Amino acid sequence: MDTLAEYRRIIRAIIEEYARYKPVNIQSEEEIIFDEVRDHYELMRMGWDGWKRVHASVIHIDIRDGKIWIQHDGTEEGIANELVKAGVPHDHIVLAFKHPDVRQHTDFAVA
Repeated sequence: MDTLAEYRRIIRAIIEEYARYKPVNIQSEEEIIFDEVRDHYELMRMGWDGWKRVHASVIHIDIRDGKIWIQHDGTEEGIANELVKAGVPHDHIVLAFKHPDVRQHTDFAVA
């Protein structure tokens, strides 16, 4: 099995699933960004919440050195949990949004 291809497939499926969820009180559109050359994956939300502009990253994931780096996780379930459910080992997931000194206290990879 090609691990990199499998990780790309899993990440794409998770992001595409989250893109289906639409906020109730916000007029928005979701933009999926997949850059498989540089292994950057992102789900952006853009639109309006009344008079307030919404432009936010919902999910941002990179693949670096064979590990999945979660740069931003704006989900309730937790992308790391979704990745584990999909078969990604804990030690291949880095919670990049946590300070490096704190990562050692998680169940996931430090780097």
